[in-house]
Amino acid sequence: MTIFRPQSRTHRLLRNVSGYDRWLTFAAVGLLGFGTLLVYAATKNWFASQHLDPQYYLKRHVINILIGAAMSYATTLIDYRMLRAYTPIVWGLGVLGLIAVLTPGVGSTVNGAKAWIALPGGFQIQPAELAKISIILGMAMILAERNGIGADPSDRDVVKALGVAAVPIALIMLQPDLGTTLIISAAIVLMIAVSGAPSRWVAGLLLLALLGGFVAVKAGVVSQYQIKRLQSFVNPSADPQLSGYQLRQARITIGSGGILGKGLFNGPQTNGRFVPEQQTDFIFTVAGEETGFLGCGMMLLFFGLFFWRAFLIAQRTNDLFGRLVVVGVIAWFALQTFENIGMSMGLMPMTGVPLPFISYGGSSMFATLIGFGLLQNVHLRSR
Repeated sequence: MTIFRPQSRTHRLLRNVSGYDRWLTFAAVGLLGFGTLLVYAATKNWFASQHLDPQYYLKRHVINILIGAAMSYATTLIDYRMLRAYTPIVWGLGVLGLIAVLTPGVGSTVNGAKAWIALPGGFQIQPAELAKISIILGMAMILAERNGIGADPSDRDVVKALGVAAVPIALIMLQPDLGTTLIISAAIVLMIAVSGAPSRWVAGLLLLALLGGFVAVKAGVVSQYQIKRLQSFVNPSADPQLSGYQLRQARITIGSGGILGKGLFNGPQTNGRFVPEQQTDFIFTVAGEETGFLGCGMMLLFFGLFFWRAFLIAQRTNDLFGRLVVVGVIAWFALQTFENIGMSMGLMPMTGVPLPFISYGGSSMFATLIGFGLLQNVHLRSR
């Protein structure tokens, strides 16, 4: 006689985690570990010199990772195919967060962008980071709607999907947050291309993006602060006191590391905080100075492993909704990684985007780990 024994909660948890893509998890954990060391290295000596807690940012960064890990695991519990039913709710919450941050007395302005909501305990949340997830899910839901009858998205489906994305993007532009807008817009174009929609949409959207960028600058939609950042990319001496200074110091800091680097906590540029925002947007400069070419190369290998495994998940997924979610997350992570590292090296304009898994920041860490959870969710149900 068979005796039924209910599985304990711990057993169910371990069984769910054991089904994860191990190499994808290994890459993510490696990047998180690398980022934790760099955040500590970027802040330890400076805070100690100011007679402040040298582990202040380290402690908060670890807390952010733990909260994000819990969110990531929760994301894998609901079958992503059932998640489609909750997508309108997720999208609505994302839009409400973006409206709240623009509400007088609620949002706070940092570096010219009204993008943060202050929380108790000195924490802040950036709704635009979490809105990336709602946009990807909303786009995937609309574009995969006709897949059940074996049909590609129609022109009407593409228009509806663009409408779903347009509302949060317009709210992000009002902050204004140019970096997030560019990254999520590029991810949207890639999702449409993969969905099987007519190719004229991709060509039209690329042309519209170029025209829209020109009009936005001329109409004053893009703030003067962001225009100076773009000018400094073309001519570093255009804004020598602010963005031009950042770019020059970032190049000097990365270049001074050489092959092996100065060693963790031993970078003179990092310890002197010559590069502003070095624990967030410019954390790659810390890696360049203190771990050198070897450490930066190892970080890029972890990213390469992560994207390779994510592409395999997209390739194995037969469900179009799941594939579009994976492609959206890949595009988001890849473009943000390329932009962050590129701007630190002077190869891309400065847009103020964090490096996924590496940079300090609660909202970006939460969103990144939720995105990682979506990848694992699709993997678990497509094996």
